[in-house]
Amino acid sequence: MYTFCIVLILIASVLIILAVLVQSPKSGMAANFGASNQVIGVRQTTDFLEKFTWTMAVAILALSLLATLAMDREKLAASNSSMSKDAEALIETVTTEQGVAVPQMEVPAAEEQPVAEPAE
Repeated sequence: MYTFCIVLILIASVLIILAVLVQSPKSGMAANFGASNQVIGVRQTTDFLEKFTWTMAVAILALSLLATLAMDREKLAASNSSMSKDAEALIETVTTEQGVAVPQMEVPAAEEQPVAEPAE
């Protein structure tokens, strides 16, 4: 089920990219070059493309949520435990004298600035 949702998300993503590329710009300098489309009378096409774009966006959102719910719980738990082990290893390497996890960094030595002599 998870793989099926991912495939549908990929298909919807390609379709939404194509739909956005086909749409004519509504404003800006490029709108002047595409003005001939409006004269011929393809307003229904632009309405369809806009509705199709919104439909694909909603489909991607819904399929993403469905894919999250369809994930295999065992693989998800194994992935989370692996990330937890990595985080614990990082915390162990970055401890201070008090035992509190604080990132260690080297502080550069302060360079002495030459003091300017007062002008006479």
